Amino acid sequence: MEEEVLCSVELVKENNDFLVKIQSDLGGVREYRSVNFEEVLEQLVQDLQEEFETL
Repeated sequence: MEEEVLCSVELVKENNDFLVKIQSDLGGVREYRSVNFEEVLEQLVQDLQEEFETL
């Protein structure tokens, strides 16, 4: 079985902010930033669900 990378996700904490960087062929590069970890994860999940629903 061959693997295919669908996206790259980077999670970083800068001072009091959480930063998520997502890169994919379909959506390009985007970033989400929040002081609330749960909020930034919800943004990540929502974005990826919308992007990959059609695959």
